[in-house]
Amino acid sequence: MDPTRRATLAGLLAILLWSSLALLTVATDGLPPFQVLAIAFAVAGMLGLGRAAWRGRDGWAELRQPAAALALSTAALFGYHALYFIALKRAPAVEANLLNYLWPLLIVVFAGFLPGVRIRPLQWIGTVLGLAAAVLLVTGGQRLTVSASHLPGYLAAIAAAVIWAAYSVLNRRHAQVPSAAITVACLGVAGLGAIAHLVSERSVAPSAPQWGALLLMGLGPTGAAFWLWDTGTKRGDIALLGSLSYLAPLLSTVLLVASGRAQPHPVQAVAIALLLAGAWLSTRSRSQARSEG
Repeated sequence: MDPTRRATLAGLLAILLWSSLALLTVATDGLPPFQVLAIAFAVAGMLGLGRAAWRGRDGWAELRQPAAALALSTAALFGYHALYFIALKRAPAVEANLLNYLWPLLIVVFAGFLPGVRIRPLQWIGTVLGLAAAVLLVTGGQRLTVSASHLPGYLAAIAAAVIWAAYSVLNRRHAQVPSAAITVACLGVAGLGAIAHLVSERSVAPSAPQWGALLLMGLGPTGAAFWLWDTGTKRGDIALLGSLSYLAPLLSTVLLVASGRAQPHPVQAVAIALLLAGAWLSTRSRSQARSEG
């Protein structure tokens, strides 16, 4: 398997892991959001440090990185999650989630400005179909109610989407930095999350099931997923990953329904069909590009 395809597969695995975030977040219901953020990223960071210690000198060397790379990853990881939490507090969850799911589309848009990256028509169509599927999943086919009083929440959700899309594309500038270095960013996010928690929230002692969910969160969607995404955005097909990112809300909905946390709805079947069609078009576009190359 060529390096680009391997890195793209790593990014796809990150998307699959992120689909479990909603279910794990529901399992932490009752805990303050910044407390959840701080603990989950602390788990991820400590696991990364454990890996570095196990590898010895080579492991510690992988954590070294330019200040610009560390600042980008730390600011993006914390900024995205902080703005997303603010959006959920200042606007209805449906509208906030819908605006937040602009980030896969924005990745495709921003990727078009990268040297040597060409967004093909089929990829645009596939991405738009993914966005349509996300709209159906988030809204349940119901009409949205837009209120000026929720404008700060809307803006926060859009800003979160822009930050994550920009980070995913700009991260390519630091392709020489090992993905293991994301460990340092996770520890930085944990520290910033702890500060935000102490300033704005009241601590709540997690129950045993909640600790389990936090540990799984640190292992998967806020741990290994960011490592894999780092690999995918630095060395993989970033435009294709943007298109396929709409798999996250689909699989997230499937997990919630399967666990009994959400009710099945016919609209979900339509969304699945749209998303699968979009994913097929996006991957077909990638195959055509390889054959023409």
